[in-house]
Amino acid sequence: MQAAVISGYGDPDVLTVSAVDVPEPGPGQIRVAIRFAGVGPTDLAIRAGYLQQVFKLADPAILGFEAAGVVDAVGAGVQDVALGDEVAVSLPGLGGYAEYVVASYWVRKPAGVSWEAAAALPASGEAAVRSLRLLGVAAGESLLILGGTGAVGTIATQMAVAAGVNVISAVRAADFDTAEQLGARPIDYARPLGEDVTSVDAVLDASGHSDLETAVRLAGGPDRVITLSDPSGPRMGVVLSSAIPDGINSALAEAMTALGDGRLMLRPQVVRPLTEVAAVHAELGAGTLRAKVVLAV
Repeated sequence: MQAAVISGYGDPDVLTVSAVDVPEPGPGQIRVAIRFAGVGPTDLAIRAGYLQQVFKLADPAILGFEAAGVVDAVGAGVQDVALGDEVAVSLPGLGGYAEYVVASYWVRKPAGVSWEAAAALPASGEAAVRSLRLLGVAAGESLLILGGTGAVGTIATQMAVAAGVNVISAVRAADFDTAEQLGARPIDYARPLGEDVTSVDAVLDASGHSDLETAVRLAGGPDRVITLSDPSGPRMGVVLSSAIPDGINSALAEAMTALGDGRLMLRPQVVRPLTEVAAVHAELGAGTLRAKVVLAV
């Protein structure tokens, strides 16, 4: 099969599309023939080598936390899906930038959800649900989301607002209208964080390159602050959160149900071919491409 493999940590040119063996599902796993694979900011941080202590790369090293496709094979003990079923998969062990992937966590794709949206949901949807659960934000409390109109921030904002949480969204000035449409109060990402907000009950850093130190101060300490990709977080006592196996399937189900019911809106998806994965990483890293990208496999 063809897959985008990274030869080592570094710039986007370490990503090359090459032939690798087709994986085989083990007990409790499925193999999926991928239609689309999502690209997220954590992919870029892993490729650059910033998260080596958190995410260990397999051999071959294939990035990608999320994908959508058709069940191609099932391992022993799998009973809730069959060959030909349409699914979206969460891949905490990576592997999505490929023609086939073996997955332990999946959710059925509703008929009304596009392939592109299904591929764009799993990582960001799981991360948003997980973060809100860990932060324990309740109705009437305030939640500051850094990167509130990104893939995770967009989902977390809508879910928090629906639960009665007052969301403050740190975004670019150009994204103020989007943040307001999602139900949040926007503040300018380019301004010092403490100038527009004095205190909050909790913080979700969905950006990975924000002023985390000030965010901790605004929350009165690190106990209710989570970052999804800032490696400096643990030095401040902030949880650098990654997927929790026991909660992945329930988080996927919650997010996909909301998407299928029309209660959840995702960022628009931009489709690029798998062969352009290095260029996609370069453009996302440089900020010249500001979109949720899904790779057509």
